[in-house]
Amino acid sequence: MRPRLVLAVIVALALGAAVGVTACGGSGGSSERTATATETAAQVAPDAARPAGPGSSGPGSNGKPALKKVGDFEDPTYVAGAPGDPRLLFVVEQPGRVMVMNGGRRVGRPFLDIRSRVGYDGAERGLLSIAFPPDYKESGRFYVYYVDKGGSIEIDEFHRRSPTRAAPKSRRTVITIPHPTNANHNGGQMQFLGDDLYFGTGDGGAGGDPPNNAQNKNVLLGKLLRIDPLPVAGKPYTVPATNPFVGGGGRPEIYSYGLRNPFRFSFDSVTNPREPRIAIGDVGQNKFEEIDYTTVAAARGANFGWDAIEGYAPYEEEDSGTPDPGGTTKPILAYPHSRGGSCSVIGGYVVADRSLPSLYGRYLYADYCEGQLRVLTPHLRRASDDHKLGLAVPSPTSFGEDDAHHLYVASQDGPVYRLVQR
Repeated sequence: MRPRLVLAVIVALALGAAVGVTACGGSGGSSERTATATETAAQVAPDAARPAGPGSSGPGSNGKPALKKVGDFEDPTYVAGAPGDPRLLFVVEQPGRVMVMNGGRRVGRPFLDIRSRVGYDGAERGLLSIAFPPDYKESGRFYVYYVDKGGSIEIDEFHRRSPTRAAPKSRRTVITIPHPTNANHNGGQMQFLGDDLYFGTGDGGAGGDPPNNAQNKNVLLGKLLRIDPLPVAGKPYTVPATNPFVGGGGRPEIYSYGLRNPFRFSFDSVTNPREPRIAIGDVGQNKFEEIDYTTVAAARGANFGWDAIEGYAPYEEEDSGTPDPGGTTKPILAYPHSRGGSCSVIGGYVVADRSLPSLYGRYLYADYCEGQLRVLTPHLRRASDDHKLGLAVPSPTSFGEDDAHHLYVASQDGPVYRLVQR
């Protein structure tokens, strides 16, 4: 594809910051050999010093993860499966289409085409994700998250016409969040946990969050939000009664706050099925990228610290000065931009695919500029055993799961890959 300024690079940078793409990180990259996605014999570099974790394939196992290309798409930004149908894989294209693969074969016609509604700018705006509720097989409803032509964040509900075609005229607006000033920091992730829809919004853009949106509990930017997206009594959605600010003190839709741009997050039901956890890849400013990980219960009302804190450090660059509010939820991992030329964390998933025994129970993530796939062992206080997987994807924009918990990674360059075990 032609080179251009793409989604996650600008996500990593503040609008107006005097930092170029090549200046995002230092020269501290590792000399460890990495197999790219185009190599057919991609393997994980051995790490004899690493103890076997909960997903280890055990002594003497030769199983190694690899990448299998499943298709090429136009600026893919997200990948998801549909509950109840493991044959289907949905690929979100940033200009405004959702394509579908059926049994490993790409269907020629789009599942959904809303390019006429999407404000795609070749950078951070566009169609960013899709989400299916647990009852999708029966209800046929699903949700898309995009930036509209006026720059606002919008979530719409649609219904399917057939397994591989949506009904375009079924569109219903669920929520619109004004994002009037800057084109960057739009968030973009949605996930269902039970019947509730969680979604992450960016802080509104520019360097250092000048309006202090992330710490302002009266605006919906820089937040993790939770709603029930079904309409009730003429309202387009309802708010769960257990949301932290239902009784006052902030907008009732807010579940957590103090986030810069939680571009990708996911739920972990592997580590402790009775106590679901959430992992958030929150894109940093000029110095640090962070991964937040806590129980869903502890995330209720949590303040993740932006823009007083970036990673573990006080934020002291452009438009700084927000006092440390105290009691913030710290990341389990923060890494500097000097690590291999990094620039923008791409949050992933705790691996639930048992066909990947060497990765099961570990958190998979990447960085847009590094392209390296990495894994760590998640803990509620600090991550451990963060290391390269030995695989790389150029310009990764997202990870995704299908209904069987198979894991995928999308490249801004067009390919989508599935992680498989050799």
